[in-house]
Amino acid sequence: MIRTLPDFPWDLLVPYKEQARQHAGGIVDLSVGTPVDPTPRIVRQALMDAADAPGYPATYGTPELRDAVAGWLTRKLGVEADPAAVLPVIGTKEAVAWLPTLLGAGPGDPVVFPELAYPTYDVGARLAGATPRAVDGLFSLGPETPKIVWINSPSNPTGKVLPADHLRKVVTWARERGAVVISDECYIELGWEAEPVSVLRPDVCDGDHRGLIALHSLSKRSNLAGYRAGFITGDPVLITALLEVRKHAGMIVPAPVQAAMTAAYRDDAHVEEQRERYARRRAVLRTALEAHGFRIDHSEAGLYLWATRDESCWDTVKALAELGILVAPGDFYGTAGARHVRVALTATDERVDAAVARLTT
Repeated sequence: MIRTLPDFPWDLLVPYKEQARQHAGGIVDLSVGTPVDPTPRIVRQALMDAADAPGYPATYGTPELRDAVAGWLTRKLGVEADPAAVLPVIGTKEAVAWLPTLLGAGPGDPVVFPELAYPTYDVGARLAGATPRAVDGLFSLGPETPKIVWINSPSNPTGKVLPADHLRKVVTWARERGAVVISDECYIELGWEAEPVSVLRPDVCDGDHRGLIALHSLSKRSNLAGYRAGFITGDPVLITALLEVRKHAGMIVPAPVQAAMTAAYRDDAHVEEQRERYARRRAVLRTALEAHGFRIDHSEAGLYLWATRDESCWDTVKALAELGILVAPGDFYGTAGARHVRVALTATDERVDAAVARLTT
């Protein structure tokens, strides 16, 4: 049976995009978090060196890739990582969409996610035939026991960071009910005013990854969105079960991409260089938005500014489109976002400077 899914929200932005394009200085598209800066040379070289790949790649990933990921998890996130519990995925959006199905969620199973959230959490629950539940805190569920609990820190869209003690409470709550916690940590290296924490860090989970899965992506921190490269890790039992299903389904990261991922996770220098780019864009955009009458909420981390003028998000979208600036309406991420817009940092320095000039004139 083909599942009934919500309309693709970005189609609603098309008329505002056309309006922004009419600006004399051209459009400044801050609506989608797609990287615009170069893929690091060390990563491109690894991809090219591995381009002669006539055989089938390993679904499990190469030992070199899993070792590189485990080293990064320990070095950068303080996670006690086991290379055997690392599984590459074809971009983390694919994983978000299919994990409920692959983990056996189905009719009658609640899949819980934040009330302001990446829309694919909802879509993944629907694809599985499960019950999507957007909630403002787990304790609002009462006696209901979810199959899966999604957490996202730093948050897309708000940039909010969940501290270690909060994450620890979520893990304890879920384990008492037998729920699987899936932590979307794709922006974890982009903390600005707070330090993002992995759900797998020992002070959160007592060094026990049972019932936990963390997702990580190379799209943002390494400008690899076009490579579709990410991984999941956590509970060895769950990862092994997911590996078996993915083998049968042919869900395999191409061998050259695995080589590129290995290079990316072994190198920290290119990540710091990209962080500096985003930090500069974030600083000037925030100042310009505030000067234009916006309030910035949360936004302690990640690639977005969560901005409001205390009006309908669509009124804000329209007003900014008249300046040639395209942003995402907050209600794309849930009804609680109806008075905010999400402003991405993923535009070139030249385009960001153009937006700043328009906002401050």
